[in-house]
Amino acid sequence: MTEASFFTLMAFVLHISAQIFFISRALLRPYREPASRLAWVVVIIVAPLVGMAAYVLVGETNIGRKRITRLRAALHELPPPTEDACIAQVPERYVPLFRAGQSINGYPPVGGNRATLLPDSEATITAMVADIDAASHHVHVLFYIWLPDTSGVRVVDALKRAAARGVICRAKADDIGSRAMIRSPHWRDMAAAGVRLSRAMPVGNPLLAPLWGRIDIRNHRKIVVIDNRITYCGSQNCADAAFEIKARFAPWVDIMARMEGPIVRQNQHLFASDWMSHEDEDLSDLLREPLTDIQPGFAAQVIGTGVTVRPSAMPEIFVALMTEARRELVITTPYYVPDEFIQAALCASAYRGVDTKFIVPQRNDSWIVAAASHSYYAELIEAGVQIYEYVGGLLHSKTMTVDDAVSLIGSANIDRRSFELNFENNILLYDPDFTARIRERQQHYIDAAVLIEPASVASWSRRHRLWNNTVAMFGPVL
Repeated sequence: MTEASFFTLMAFVLHISAQIFFISRALLRPYREPASRLAWVVVIIVAPLVGMAAYVLVGETNIGRKRITRLRAALHELPPPTEDACIAQVPERYVPLFRAGQSINGYPPVGGNRATLLPDSEATITAMVADIDAASHHVHVLFYIWLPDTSGVRVVDALKRAAARGVICRAKADDIGSRAMIRSPHWRDMAAAGVRLSRAMPVGNPLLAPLWGRIDIRNHRKIVVIDNRITYCGSQNCADAAFEIKARFAPWVDIMARMEGPIVRQNQHLFASDWMSHEDEDLSDLLREPLTDIQPGFAAQVIGTGVTVRPSAMPEIFVALMTEARRELVITTPYYVPDEFIQAALCASAYRGVDTKFIVPQRNDSWIVAAASHSYYAELIEAGVQIYEYVGGLLHSKTMTVDDAVSLIGSANIDRRSFELNFENNILLYDPDFTARIRERQQHYIDAAVLIEPASVASWSRRHRLWNNTVAMFGPVL
């Protein structure tokens, strides 16, 4: 054997060995759906160099041992997220639903909550600024996207004013989603004013960061907590509806709830775990303060998901809600790239006679998500699901209402990124009155949407369907 032949053989052996290694990693990774494993195996076999490089970068949901250790330490230091005096009694029918939610973070359903549904993005920012201006002890904010636009700067200025009068202000923003704000003078001005700042999931050197964990695992949460009395939860980032970084899809149409009651303590616990996993500051005392001024109100429960809990957590809640529907199920989401269980549950809802309405934006800011979403339309329509495409902007609202009684509102999309990669926060609640308000907002979306007719989907060309289905097939990888 010549020297050239020997090196060729060695290169071939190393190449095959590397493929076998990465295929084995993909097959052995825990909590991976068979479809996801298959997608990775196909990519690694068909395009070995690209596939193996991609697997190193985005193949596993690893945020690094140091971050996991810090988060576990924070959760250990914080008081247990239970308030026995406030645990709510919900109708027997919905007990398993809230039990599933409690299994994720340990948060039980608590009663005595009140909520206001804000009318639009500008009104939400105005309400937040007013509450920050009225704060007497502390203000906590966490956003995935915080832009240095009119709305973003209004919140900056309110935090600076609060810090100037002695209120403890802690502001956290995702290092990638809020990079425009973090790199702006406003971020430095907040620090100079005494606002305590933290970057969620800091990237550091982008070339070295993948060695310690995936850089595309992001904190997608939107949390505001003020004086342990008020919290906000929903889909809105700290930005104008015009959303200047993607202005051609504007306006961004969001939904946000302002809540009071024991549910605030659970959002506080979620914020504290995020803060303490990045910063050397113990917020445990805030969770030990006695609850005061408990009034009659509805039952609610925080559901916080992310790569540090089981990846099936958020899909389980979606499926449980879909399965629970008896009369009506209404869903809004900007991004729909489901796993097979969610798709089956949504179809089953319509098959058993539930009035099932599904609302998505007509124009999506992600062409990949748009193509993947369309691949599911035919099956949904055949089952009887009514699909509406909102035409008044990018519908960014993430809601689910069941039988005019139970609602889910928060940051999680019905896509694999929210399931496996993002840290999300949602609130599940039982209250016919507040659910009716969310349902009214959903109806507003429907009135501004186009109903997708079966004939329209059936008329798609074979090329169109081939493209949609191909993109969807690689959804577990993308």
